[in-house]
Amino acid sequence: LLSVPFWLRGSYSSPQVQVDSQAALDRYGFYFTEVAKESGVKFTHTSPRLDPKLDHIMPIIASMGAGVSVVDFDRDGWNDLYFTNSSEGSKNALYRNNGDGTFTDLASQMGVADLNSRENGVSMGAVWGDFDNDGFEDLLVYKWGRTELYKNNGGKGFTRLEDTGFPAWANINTAIWLDFDRDGTLDVFLGGYFRESLDLWNLPDSKMMPESFEYARNGGRKYLLRGLGNGKFEDVTAAAGIESSRWALAAGSADFDGNGFPDIFIANDYAVSELFLNQDGKRFVAAGETSGVGFSPKSGMNASFGDVLNDGRLSIYVSNISEEGILLQGNNLWVPRQNNSGGLKYDNQANNFGVELGGWSWAAQFGDLNNDGTQDIFLTNGYISADKTANYWYDYSKVTVGHNTIIGDAANWPSMEGRSLAGFQQKRVWLNDGAGRFNDVALAVGVKETLDGRGVALVDLWNRGVLDVVVANQNGPALIYKNNSAPGKNWIAFELEGSENNRSAFGASVTLHWNGKRQRQDLTG
Repeated sequence: LLSVPFWLRGSYSSPQVQVDSQAALDRYGFYFTEVAKESGVKFTHTSPRLDPKLDHIMPIIASMGAGVSVVDFDRDGWNDLYFTNSSEGSKNALYRNNGDGTFTDLASQMGVADLNSRENGVSMGAVWGDFDNDGFEDLLVYKWGRTELYKNNGGKGFTRLEDTGFPAWANINTAIWLDFDRDGTLDVFLGGYFRESLDLWNLPDSKMMPESFEYARNGGRKYLLRGLGNGKFEDVTAAAGIESSRWALAAGSADFDGNGFPDIFIANDYAVSELFLNQDGKRFVAAGETSGVGFSPKSGMNASFGDVLNDGRLSIYVSNISEEGILLQGNNLWVPRQNNSGGLKYDNQANNFGVELGGWSWAAQFGDLNNDGTQDIFLTNGYISADKTANYWYDYSKVTVGHNTIIGDAANWPSMEGRSLAGFQQKRVWLNDGAGRFNDVALAVGVKETLDGRGVALVDLWNRGVLDVVVANQNGPALIYKNNSAPGKNWIAFELEGSENNRSAFGASVTLHWNGKRQRQDLTG
């Protein structure tokens, strides 16, 4: 079989769980070793301190921002890592891969460390894209505050660009690069969470929470920004038909309907997911309800795409919340129907496939972890790990069933008082058996940490043809799981690059055929 691992160029003691590495190799074809410390990656995330009106529920409000993105910023053939921090005065980190199993943080000398302040906002995440088509990936850092674009100066440093056309202030929780009109110049999509009118450090009052836990429309707006090619962007959101004020937590872009133009999928908190189909680069049409993916309101926190059935079609995985005996929203795995003449339709197969229950789920990524030719899932979870003996779930559940005037005012929320909420959760490593079923092998392959995970990247860090895993944890250290794979498995990798325009090759799709099978993977921003 052939695997296709695509890639782009405080103290903490882990639980004492014994892993039988040989048994894992024999049964699953791999196991993980956590190597962040010995690799030189010593990044620890910290949360912001926002308006004092929110102090009683600050762990809930400031529960996001730990992120990791992958880039080969200096084009030396080794994947580097960028971590976002979120407390005022904290530093982001750019770890250069030294090619010998170690990493060196160059963020300060490269000019992309000191990005978090009360005045300009704090980082929620980062995405990389070559907006000027010079062959070097540029950095977009989205924030609660001022989203910023940094030009990559040939891998030797970064320059922050002014007057980009990005919103002057917005509370952004997701961003993607795409070329929606296929003109060869990258565009940007930004998804807002809190309303853009809110300065979270200086609130006029405490009425800033969602108006509903199912149908909230008082969140941040969406932005579709058309690239002009010179570090400038114009807001075409209204003209493109993507006006929405739901609470966006994740978004992704791929060509779902096969017309050659990238569509946009948005996972919203407190609401239904949204799917916007691209009409030849001119306008988008909302297709969430008609396709089935926007029918049931949940707490969408992840949007990732994978060819789980090896049939050349992308399924959509959306993480939500599940807590046994309390709340069972369950994650969604939207699998496209076959031979459907009535337009694009999806069915939620998460329960049938075994990937429905993942705790308070956050990021999840598809990748072939054991090089058996099928797409597996690594999922991180955990909301607030505090006092193990005190639980906030009861008070939280009282708020969720309240009237919108109660839900929407933070002053009505009971104080957390150091209690946990869906904390200390076991991560998921779901192996695809190739027959429509996933099995969780996390503990058996060495994933034992129970930190509050937020971001996940699957990437070949050692250029060995296997996917390693990097996890960014909220208020915790970053983790690197080195993949120890059984020998004898075949693999192939592609480095995709546009010849002149769209050098990042976003929107490109590769389908591999072997032994009567096929697998599709798309390069998304």
